[in-house]
Parts: sequence; structure tokens; C-alpha cells
Amino acid sequence: MSAVPSESPLSVIRPSRPPRLAAVTPRARHARPIGLYDSWMTLTAAALTLCAAWAASVWVSVHLQADPALHTVALFVHLASLVLGFGAVLVADYYGLLWIMGRCDLKDALGSASRLHLPIWAGLAGLVLSGTLLHPNISSTMTCVKLAMVLVLTLNGLQAGLLGKHMERSAGGTPSPRLLAWGGASALVSQICWWGAVIIGFINTQS
Repeated sequence: MSAVPSESPLSVIRPSRPPRLAAVTPRARHARPIGLYDSWMTLTAAALTLCAAWAASVWVSVHLQADPALHTVALFVHLASLVLGFGAVLVADYYGLLWIMGRCDLKDALGSASRLHLPIWAGLAGLVLSGTLLHPNISSTMTCVKLAMVLVLTLNGLQAGLLGKHMERSAGGTPSPRLLAWGGASALVSQICWWGAVIIGFINTQS
């Protein structure tokens, strides 16, 4: 008597179901924070904020009269901030000059310049904050020109960050003529405003 098989030879083997994937909800996604240079709206908002801060500092400097001791401290901070900010700008432009002369590649020049952003902005902020305690004479045309140069420096530094982003994308090759002209104009504006502010400040101390 033959043995009965435990399973029928015609039994259908059911395929295993694939594991269900958990539904991805919007909250589960980690959104990247909005960067300063992600859109023209954020860049414009930052420029308007800097203009408002500059206007507020000018208003405070006109209406605030510091005592002699505080004035002396503010003057020292002003000069130290000038050395810090302008010195960092000169070093950054020096690396750009080395790249133009073929002494280093674009990636190294951009990397070195990007490390100087912090001292440049710290020096510029120190100039503005300490300047509010120096009671500038806004009836003087030269003083108004110097204040305008500080504002131009601030906005120029803001757009220079956008220029750096575009330069980084072309670091593997040669930047386009438009980027080169943009970079040259930014460096020229920076040098004119920094040197102009230094010269006017020196002249004002002699009067």
C-alpha cells in the first residue's frame, strides 16, 4: 500500500508579499534651511536689513554723546576694527592677485579668501558700532561721504558672497569673462571705499 504524500504535487506556491514601505510624511522629511544666497528674495531682505542697521547706527551716533573716557575706548576699537577688516581685505585680494599671476589655482584662492570672511565682517561691524560713540559731524560733506562708503562696503561684501558661490562652481575650469569682470569690479569698489574711508578719517582727525 503506497504512502500518501504529505503535500499535493499540484499545490500552488504563493509568492511572499513584499514588505510595505512606511509612508513618508512631510514632517518626516528634513527640509534644508533656507540659505542667504538661495534666492534674490533672501538676498534683498538681507540688503534691506543691513541698510536699516546702517541708518539706525547713523541716527544713534548723531543723538548720542559719549563721555571722554568712552570716546577714547570707542576710538581704539574703531582703529583696531579698521586694522582687522581692511587687513583681511588686503590679504583676500592678495590671494586673488596670486591666482591671476598663476602662482596658485582658483580653488586655493577661493578657499583662502573664504576663511577671511569672518575677520572682514567683524572689522566692518566693529567700525559701525564704535562709530556710533564717536559723534561724527554729519554736517561735513567728507563725513557723509565716509558714511556712504561704509554702506557701500557692507552691500559690496554681501554681493561678494554671491560672487564667491558662482566662482566655486567654476573652480575646476576657467571662470567666464562675466565672472572675471564681476570679481574685478567688486575688488575695485572694495579698495576705493576702504582707502577712501581711511583717508577721510585721517583728514578729520587733523581738523
